Amino acid sequence: MSTEKTCEPRNDINNRLIALTVATIAAFFTPFMASAINIAIPSIGSQFSADVILLSWIPTAYLLAAAVFAVPFGRIADIYGMKKIFTLGIIIFTISSFLCAISPSIISLIAFRVLQGIGSAMIFVTGLAIITSVYPPKERGKAIGINIASVYIGLSLGPVLGGILTEYFGWRSLFIAVIPLGLLVLVLTTFKLKGEWAECKGESFDFSGSIIYSIALVILIYGFSILPSELGIILVILGVIGILAFALFELRIKNPVFEVRLFKNITFGFSSLAALINYSATFAVVFLLSLYLQYIKGLSPQFAGLILVSQPAVMAFTAPIAGRLSDKFSPGLIASIGMTVTTISLFFLIFLTATTSFEYIIFVLIVLGIGLGLFSSPNTNAIMGSVERKFYGIASATVGTMRLIGQMLSMGISLLVFSLYIGNVQIVPSNYPELLTSIQLVFIICTILCFVGIFASLARR
Repeated sequence: MSTEKTCEPRNDINNRLIALTVATIAAFFTPFMASAINIAIPSIGSQFSADVILLSWIPTAYLLAAAVFAVPFGRIADIYGMKKIFTLGIIIFTISSFLCAISPSIISLIAFRVLQGIGSAMIFVTGLAIITSVYPPKERGKAIGINIASVYIGLSLGPVLGGILTEYFGWRSLFIAVIPLGLLVLVLTTFKLKGEWAECKGESFDFSGSIIYSIALVILIYGFSILPSELGIILVILGVIGILAFALFELRIKNPVFEVRLFKNITFGFSSLAALINYSATFAVVFLLSLYLQYIKGLSPQFAGLILVSQPAVMAFTAPIAGRLSDKFSPGLIASIGMTVTTISLFFLIFLTATTSFEYIIFVLIVLGIGLGLFSSPNTNAIMGSVERKFYGIASATVGTMRLIGQMLSMGISLLVFSLYIGNVQIVPSNYPELLTSIQLVFIICTILCFVGIFASLARR
């Protein structure tokens, strides 16, 4: 195995800042696009006269493509170069965003969303890996904290900014809005970011393992998206079996697309599990509170968004501080404290009623923002710092995959509870009590999940 290295650029402060800038901007607009599109789906449905099945594929196609291609592109980046794959991902994402904006039909929009998801996968598996490569361990946590804060801000602000753009400029403006950001990142990466990182240059690529992984993950995530139907349950079971088969296959080949043995590393394994649990327990919070504030409390989308923005604002402040602390103290300990604070905030949300004050909700969201900030960047720092340099691409892909699967699981739990308590009917004032009960039950499940996550986070120590 030969290794391509550029030691001088890694030690250059300006190059570090450029790497952090491009990775952080990209870390914002990829999850932003994943969450912002949800607010625009009614408008898209009206324009194209599309049924609910086709509309559901607009967000699902993006998440599926991003999840399926994350691990393969993480390995490809390790072999051929992080910067090459990152740059290509920016190009694909930007072009596909333009194509989505001019889509003449619902089918073409879904097809372009698949392309956008592929570009997104190439971006998020390499952006974090580049940061890890250019920053020394004693400064890495701070940089990762800034990057992770950008991810959560993108996820949380998506519905807020997406609602404003859709209301005043139409749904196509969502895709147009990210094009200038894509072009900015492309220019900075091409002309300012120096060096290349290909720690596994010359090794072979595992096509068979990639195909097995992709098929299994498609089945698993699609199964989550159609829960609680019988087909959804069957597909989830088959997807889990497929992932286990993939793991066994990877253990038997020389250069696997995913080094399964990494999970023997206690820090890597339990940190990845903690990330999956955290996303599973918290991703649906914005969705649930959006329903609560608009239906039960009667707020407009704009005012509901102003309340919900308190959580990402606090997290944006907390995550870099937590990242810096994880450079000086045990990342696992700080992340465990964050998971505990997150659990407490979810517990407070169980007690929402029709008369709960806005001050109470904002306070809980602030506590949640602190918890997520304390957990996310130290946990990611622990994952990236627990592997050899040649596995940075795969480790970064693992972080992204845990996020995507956690998001789907979180929404799957919510939809399952809604189906049991409300059914497949339109939400009207007569079923608001059932809606509130469903929201409370989901928060109970999320609290229990996050409580279990505390022990998963502590186990790595």
